[in-house]
Amino acid sequence: MQQVFVVADNIVGPLGSTTRENFDQVMQGNSGIQQQHVYAAAPFYGAMLQPGQLDAFTAGLHVDGYTQFEKMLIVSITDALRQTTIRLSDPRTGLIISTTKGNIELLEQQSQDTAPVMDNLPLFDTAAKIAAYFDAVNKPLVVSSACISGLVAILTAKRLIESGKYDQVVVAGADVLTRFVLSGFQSFQAVSAVPCKPFDAARSGVSLGEGAATVILSNNNAGAGFVLGAGAISNDANHISGPSRTGEELAAAMQLAYKESGLTPADIGFVSVHGTATLYNDEMEAKALHHAGLADVPVNSLKGYYGHTLGAAGLIEAIISMQAMKAGVVLPTRGYETSGVTQPVAVTSQLLQKKSAHFLKTVSGFGGCNAAMVFSLVQE
Repeated sequence: MQQVFVVADNIVGPLGSTTRENFDQVMQGNSGIQQQHVYAAAPFYGAMLQPGQLDAFTAGLHVDGYTQFEKMLIVSITDALRQTTIRLSDPRTGLIISTTKGNIELLEQQSQDTAPVMDNLPLFDTAAKIAAYFDAVNKPLVVSSACISGLVAILTAKRLIESGKYDQVVVAGADVLTRFVLSGFQSFQAVSAVPCKPFDAARSGVSLGEGAATVILSNNNAGAGFVLGAGAISNDANHISGPSRTGEELAAAMQLAYKESGLTPADIGFVSVHGTATLYNDEMEAKALHHAGLADVPVNSLKGYYGHTLGAAGLIEAIISMQAMKAGVVLPTRGYETSGVTQPVAVTSQLLQKKSAHFLKTVSGFGGCNAAMVFSLVQE
């Protein structure tokens, strides 16, 4: 079967506007999560771009009239494309946009006596606007499948290349931390009053974040450092927001991913899990790791650095994990001290020096959706 390679990537967020800037910040143990004083009657902790930060990122770009969501995507895609000769004006290049909420912030900007402006609210219309910015000749695809969107977008792009539809696909994802998003999670009483603590006994909920990320995938390995393994998607069919109580459904996706990649648990260097720091998610993931035979494999969550970035999470966390694998390390789970799950798993609390040829990325989301995918180093 046709191999699919990662030939370029980018992350835009509070920790920087390039993958290198972001990875360096994470390696230093820095987090984008800070106390915020917008949207709510009381302060909350979240990872948000600072005033003027996006303006600095967009310097030299023609982005007048674009929303924050669109600007983040443009910055991220532009930087990734600069690393290659690939262009969206090529008929053999596809574009996939991953998001959960898109331009939902526009609803908040309407006065009470004015109907919302709908031109930029539908996700496909926004994707078409981004495609037009880059002179794309192919219609973009939109993946919006709750919090697994970013990883599903990568898997979708991989399948399109394998099918021969495209030679390369630009996959970009973004979400903005808005009043709408914050209030939604607060309605579930799922927002932590302190920076999130994935898998910890004192965890009390999620920290939200915003950001954008891009990976460019190709059937040509020129300049590639990483190759995609197999991926899988499953669904709990348990509850509109609560995950499975057994973890069996996520475990099934994990097992399909590594088995169809021709690997065993012993081959997996580490697992980058969803790790939202909610009581139910982390418990479910711990059970899933046991069912999948991965209980002894090092595990980390990157939510303590970025917060939960929704449709961008799978992309951001996959990119950071690829860089960690390349550097021969397993990153610590920021905020984790004492295990708070019933099934023991090997959650990293310190930077671990460990050479890996493969890692497994997992994500889960509302509606019971799960996805898992293997990422590997290109063997020289």
